[in-house]
Amino acid sequence: MDKRTMSDELAPSYLELSKTAFQKNVSFFKDLIGPDVTFCSVIKGNAYGHGINQFVPMAEDCGINYFAVFSADEAAQAYKAATGNCHIMIMGMINNDAIEWAIERDISFFVFERNRLKAAVNAAKKLGKPARIHLHLETGMNRLGLEKHKLPEVIDTLHAESAHLIIEGLCTHYAGAESVSNHVRVTEQIERFNELCAWLKQKGIEGKYRHSACSAAVLNYPETRMDLVRVGISQYGFWPNRETYMNFIKKNHTDSAKPFEDPLDRVLSWKSRVMSIKHVEAGEFIGYGNVYLTSRDQTIATVPIGYSHGFGRNLTNVGIVLINGERAPVAGLVNMNLLTIDVTDIDNVQKGDEVVIIGYQQDQEMTLASFSEMLNNMNYEVLVRLPANLPRTVVE
Repeated sequence: MDKRTMSDELAPSYLELSKTAFQKNVSFFKDLIGPDVTFCSVIKGNAYGHGINQFVPMAEDCGINYFAVFSADEAAQAYKAATGNCHIMIMGMINNDAIEWAIERDISFFVFERNRLKAAVNAAKKLGKPARIHLHLETGMNRLGLEKHKLPEVIDTLHAESAHLIIEGLCTHYAGAESVSNHVRVTEQIERFNELCAWLKQKGIEGKYRHSACSAAVLNYPETRMDLVRVGISQYGFWPNRETYMNFIKKNHTDSAKPFEDPLDRVLSWKSRVMSIKHVEAGEFIGYGNVYLTSRDQTIATVPIGYSHGFGRNLTNVGIVLINGERAPVAGLVNMNLLTIDVTDIDNVQKGDEVVIIGYQQDQEMTLASFSEMLNNMNYEVLVRLPANLPRTVVE
């Protein structure tokens, strides 16, 4: 399936989303969590840069019907993009004035303070339709969450207004499940969450789902899988960090005679094309300033991407792209809208040739990890900084 449109063809670069890769990642996680645990696809940050508008329909085609966003504006985008009967959950920001809008659309949302709970009750009464809420419990993250000493008043409200509220879930969030340095803190959080859920059950408060696990927790702490998991970065084919990846290998790679095969495939590729080619004599500067001097007669290709597209200026003279299955280094300053590449040692480079910034070309791969390491950023940062106006196309 290739849905590139004329507006896509006008763009200097574009992203491709592999449906096959995403299906493989979902299957891996579903095998891991089992048939009784709901897979919730986290699509905050414009689906981690993959594009909510394109990613949600693709995920639905792969059997996903539960999505999590950070804020109400993302929920509105996901609601519009959805093609089937899926559920959307807001984990963070929603103004009290927007709660009616969410209730009307059966969008659930986290409640982490009493003011929001009261606003949900008032909106539900006004509409004559119950609000679907998740009680976000404070377990040690100390960022958002209902503290235990505030829960008695919350419990009273939940009982008194039970006709206007559906408790969709009891939830929490861990303070760094990807790193062993946080192990004590995370295990204490798991214990507190379980204790709070048991205590609430004694008070007559239960949710449809108990959920606490992000990608890292699913992989590192099996006991956190509970009723629903909120899988973010790893559904797109990326490990939360190298530590989580190595820990998974240690636990699951039993045959040392065979190389470990990564169970995750990268969904996203970023591509452009050669804009122009110029032959430059030895001893000449390339582009602005004097940061790159040719040491020999060189062939320089210009590519229409730059720091306005997420290819950072700090990749000047150190960035690498793929052209004709070969690695081509950046030669000169990365500009706002273009960069120059040394293709002297690559045969037969022509105007219009495909350039891969992230992804595969022939038997070579430019990984996001290597790209992000050159930028000195995390995978997450590089992904979410990909401009929303770059065309995104779903391919098989």
